[in-house]
Amino acid sequence: MTSKYEAEVYHCMDSTFELYERTENPLHRAILLNYWRHVHLEGAAMFEEITAPDMMADNPKYHITWGDSPFQVEGRKGVFDFYSSIGDIVLWNSGDKIAVADWGIADEMWFHQMSTGAELRKIGHKVDKDDGLYLVSSRQAFIWPYNDRALLTGEHLYEDKSTLTIEEIDPAQAMTPARVREIHKECLADMEARMGANYWVYRG
Repeated sequence: MTSKYEAEVYHCMDSTFELYERTENPLHRAILLNYWRHVHLEGAAMFEEITAPDMMADNPKYHITWGDSPFQVEGRKGVFDFYSSIGDIVLWNSGDKIAVADWGIADEMWFHQMSTGAELRKIGHKVDKDDGLYLVSSRQAFIWPYNDRALLTGEHLYEDKSTLTIEEIDPAQAMTPARVREIHKECLADMEARMGANYWVYRG
């Protein structure tokens, strides 16, 4: 049985690409393509590619307000280790309101997490059952600064905790991390076929 949430994963970056197609400024277009690719690489667990020099500046700084304990991450290795530590939690976004400028991306969205109670407890969520399947959603603002080479210099992730919902869902609607990685890899392959190799690299 296919989960009803799969379509949301396939289309999670449609708003970004729609803005790209309406944008004329070359730097802004490169920033949007970097952002689009970063999210799909993250979903595909391709963390080396995210932190490569053609995607990320030398000393990125992340500011994250998820869960009960906000924290910061610094440096490419720190970012790689952060992504690697998240575990088997399925993540995707929807309902984006996105803007781009010389300094980077602003995106307000619904951010969703699907996983077992045991995994969600690790990042500070309070749930009843370790073996239950949960969908966590909240409205979040992503502020991603970029430099003049269209390289990511950090992430500032702000959660509106007044919108946070945690719902136990039918296990039949589960998406495995492996399946979600497949979806993101499909999206990456389709974009490369459409746009050509190294489409995300800003040529100046």
